[in-house]
Amino acid sequence: MPFLHGFRRIIYEYQPLVDAVLCVVALEEGDGTREDRVRSPEDPSGACGSLAELLERESQSEVFVEGVSYALFKVAERGLVNAAEILLRYGADLNFEDPVSYYNPLHIAILRSKPNMVRLLVGHGASVEKRDRIHESSPLDLASEESERLSCLLTLLDLGADVNAMDKHGKSPLLHALASSDGLTVHNTENIQLLLQRGADVNAATVEGETVESSLVFLVKEALEANEEDAAEIGNFCLKTTQLLLAHGVDPSCCLNEDGEPSLTQTSLEHFDLLFPLAVLLIQSGASLVCSYHGESCWSGYSLLFQRLQTALLQCSDQSRNSDLLEQAEVLLDLARVDAPMLHLPLRLELPVPGRDPHPYAQALVDLHDRVVQHEASPPALRCLCRAFIRSQLQPWPLADRVKALPLPDRLKDFILPERTYIPKPGWDRFKPQHSQR
Repeated sequence: MPFLHGFRRIIYEYQPLVDAVLCVVALEEGDGTREDRVRSPEDPSGACGSLAELLERESQSEVFVEGVSYALFKVAERGLVNAAEILLRYGADLNFEDPVSYYNPLHIAILRSKPNMVRLLVGHGASVEKRDRIHESSPLDLASEESERLSCLLTLLDLGADVNAMDKHGKSPLLHALASSDGLTVHNTENIQLLLQRGADVNAATVEGETVESSLVFLVKEALEANEEDAAEIGNFCLKTTQLLLAHGVDPSCCLNEDGEPSLTQTSLEHFDLLFPLAVLLIQSGASLVCSYHGESCWSGYSLLFQRLQTALLQCSDQSRNSDLLEQAEVLLDLARVDAPMLHLPLRLELPVPGRDPHPYAQALVDLHDRVVQHEASPPALRCLCRAFIRSQLQPWPLADRVKALPLPDRLKDFILPERTYIPKPGWDRFKPQHSQR
């Protein structure tokens, strides 16, 4: 097998030279230090000079190129820039692949978060687009997948790496960053932010239809199945990521595919009581309350909100909590009117009939709906229509800085940005798991 053959060549042929190189730079096993003791290429009396002497002595070896190339891989893994410079001077191959992992020196430098080594290798000709043979991940893909690799991600982007290059599955670095985040142990928020700032496409999709929005919806649903603490933690990550995506123009109300897989907005309204801060964020951002792909025939935010409200009120026996649920629903409707003064109510809305249906909150549901119908019966005030128009022209969200720059009195700016005065009640600012309603 080629794999075993390559591995045996390391062990029996050029591993001794690699060991000798590592020994010279004080990294042989058991040395106990992780620092590069090769001080400078101009220091012939130090380890640098010793390394050069070793390479001169071994330069006639039949396995010299393989030996120095594998040694380059090893020093790249440890970020030993000076040693790497000497090895490159003696012909180390930048494209050498470790026969076990099939990563090259640039890949391993990124995986070990060594930005100075990344800069050195690329400066000597290493390709910033070179993909590994196993997963076909690019250097940028690898750098995107861990928050600890942010410095390498920045370095690669500064060196010209393509922020929207895709792997064999059609996955971009942004999708790699989001797919590797679980909201608990891995938070790639800064990586995602940097990629977006450098032009990452928020609408990129894999060959199987995975998008940044579908990855986010997956995490939101994970929060619903988690425990109380984990749901809140995942929720924080989802909110931060949603804010970043909204700021770069993502449409959260578009179905994820032609089959109508629920969008982020639809998901948040289907569980508004559990995902309340997400529903607030999306509505404040001006997200459409109907499917922006299929229209009202697909889903209506108003219908979803009342459907969930009916179910949630039945599931909870705590009267105080149920009062909160009714209040939350009304808050969301009030927030929605900021960007959509007319909510365009669905033609049919199934509500329990007070005195005939057993629903304990039938009258409260009908009263809430009647208040909305009464509000919709009157033409919206001109100032509200103007506010909605101005906000639509200032998209994408957030609008605060753009509103601040408008030549308007402060009181009008405050009117355009009513979200400034929104203060959630205690407990309304975090995700809650599904079981908390049982």
